[in-house]
Amino acid sequence: MTDGSKKFLWGLLAGVAAAAFIKTDTFKKCASKVVAGGLQLKDDAKEYFETIKEDAEDVKAEKNA
Repeated sequence: MTDGSKKFLWGLLAGVAAAAFIKTDTFKKCASKVVAGGLQLKDDAKEYFETIKEDAEDVKAEKNA
């Protein structure tokens, strides 16, 4: 068996294992938690930067008053 065919078989085996793992409920639950966490992080960051923007606008308004 050549080195190339060994690599191909290992890749094929890894692909089959990954496909089987993706179909499990555990993977789906973990993936949904990761996505939910990412969306929550995005919302938190958006709120944080909005607060910073408002504070900067307040400082600018006080400076110009």
